[in-house]
Amino acid sequence: DSLTGRARDIVAQADTFFVASLTGKETGFVAGADVSHRGGLPGFVQIDDDYTITVPDYRGNFFFNTLGNFLINPQAGLLFVDFETGDMLMLSGDVELLLDDLVPDNEPDMGRRWRFRLRKGNLLRHASPWVWDFLQTSASFTAMA
Repeated sequence: DSLTGRARDIVAQADTFFVASLTGKETGFVAGADVSHRGGLPGFVQIDDDYTITVPDYRGNFFFNTLGNFLINPQAGLLFVDFETGDMLMLSGDVELLLDDLVPDNEPDMGRRWRFRLRKGNLLRHASPWVWDFLQTSASFTAMA
């Protein structure tokens, strides 16, 4: 129920994670789900405290499926994978869109941010039978550094 120890390490070192969002029938909209990935340089997810993280939403995300779903139903599921060990961290919680926050001067490609507040998490050690070796950072992220 908190981002400490190994869970905190996985989030702090992540260069990608997956986010699930959902619209809700109670809103009058057709229920639907979206699962997508978010990525950046290692450490792009900011750990605010043991229960809260802030995620940048870079300019490449122009479909707004996830953010649109958050407006209707501010709940999310996050999956962080440590590709070198196969460990998986699954988090569920509530989202706050930070649409009025100013973009930091040193992050010109950041369009907006959102804050995730943890309700529950599960750490699965060696959950993936596949592991990978890190070769290099994507050229698109290297250009942002």
